[in-house]
Amino acid sequence: MDAQNDILGRDNPHHRNLEHARSQVIEMLTRQAVERELVSRTESTTGAPVDVVSQLVARQQQAALEQRLLRFHPADIAFVLESLPPEAREMAWSLVRAERRGTVLLETTDAVRRSLVESMRPTDIAAAFHHLDSDDIAELIASLPPDTAAEVLARLDSSDQAEVRAVLSFPEGTVGALMDLDFTTVRDDAPLEAVLRLLRRRKRLPADTNQLIVVDRAKVLRGVLTLEQLLLSEPEREVNEVMTPNPHFFYTDDAVTDAIDSFERYDLISAPVVNLHREVVGRIAVDEIVDAIKAQQERDSLRQVGLREDEDLFAPVWKSGRNRWPWLALNLFTAFAASRVIGFYEPTIEKLVALATLMPIVASIGGNTGNQTMALVIRALSLNQLGGPLLRMMLLKELLIAAMNGAIWGSVLGLVTFAIYHDPKLGMVIASATLLELIVAAAAGAIIPVSLERFGRDPVLGSSVILTALTDSMGFLIFLGLAALVLV
Repeated sequence: MDAQNDILGRDNPHHRNLEHARSQVIEMLTRQAVERELVSRTESTTGAPVDVVSQLVARQQQAALEQRLLRFHPADIAFVLESLPPEAREMAWSLVRAERRGTVLLETTDAVRRSLVESMRPTDIAAAFHHLDSDDIAELIASLPPDTAAEVLARLDSSDQAEVRAVLSFPEGTVGALMDLDFTTVRDDAPLEAVLRLLRRRKRLPADTNQLIVVDRAKVLRGVLTLEQLLLSEPEREVNEVMTPNPHFFYTDDAVTDAIDSFERYDLISAPVVNLHREVVGRIAVDEIVDAIKAQQERDSLRQVGLREDEDLFAPVWKSGRNRWPWLALNLFTAFAASRVIGFYEPTIEKLVALATLMPIVASIGGNTGNQTMALVIRALSLNQLGGPLLRMMLLKELLIAAMNGAIWGSVLGLVTFAIYHDPKLGMVIASATLLELIVAAAAGAIIPVSLERFGRDPVLGSSVILTALTDSMGFLIFLGLAALVLV
């Protein structure tokens, strides 16, 4: 990466880091797409062909862009593609060399990947996948339309086909679907000197290799041999004398979330993957775990606000708008419910106009408290940290925190209200309403995601919308109800 930055820095003295270089490429591609569209419109309107000079300039610009993209890492090319509108994206994709297209597709989002392969023939897609490992090919094929996936799979080598089919046979979200089929095993009764000779013959090791997997004659997992143990031990000793027995390993049907938890807890770099007979069938490395964490975070951040995880930033307006209809309808319904609460107390508001200016404060502070509690609960649910007693302890703690904060900040808000309106009863009403609203919001922030999970729903999906509706409605109800009792 440093070398890449140096090259880019020499080409562009005023843009010496990668981010600026990427921004420049995006700007150039977008401008060329606009120019191409204008030229096309001019030709269709006037019938006059484009002059030779313009064609030469366009070709020179494309050649320069192709050379610039050649120096980019595949992940940076994917970033460029995702940042471009469809016309410019298609132009940039045509400049990416065929042997790099597979690794670039691995780094793009599903939506952008689909838009890129739509214009490719199955033969070209299979050629782009040719240089990839079987597990990477399986990941890409799984994201293709079924008909295209079947055609691409049929054009792969027989050995790749068998391995890809094996990976695709595991359900999504399991370790088997994520595992790497490129791994190194050694026999437990082999001398370390023989292991060293084996590695020298291989000439390369799989990425993120920090240990070798030790098996017996039946390929059953016996342990792991770290590179440190291999290099620092006497070469005459056998593997089983220096290996680490009972290592961390995963079954193919273990959930990816469990693997993420283990990698985080035990600082793993790689781990063996076995079948039900404890025969080693693959391994899972930290790069797959990091990708899984990133994908999960992106899904959660989008789903919390009702967006689909596979939506393209530059998708057609009609398609993107239609995807958001259900959540807008739900928000409209909840907002209408909150307005009916206000409407019920309309006579009270008419008698004391100050209530209209203070209502949003109570609802807003309640929403903030509820979101804080909900974020903690969703995280605890994802880590399986909430059993029966722990759930009750967590709920009690959140209620106590809400009560403490409600008492403190409700008192502050009451004093400020008294200073502005010179009405001690109004100050007491908003202080009490703040205390009750925070308690209700904390309870809702804990109960909503737990209830969704108990009913088999994703606790992330929709929790924020439900919480907002509840805290707004209850905030208005508590504040106006107290005002009706005390002030009118």
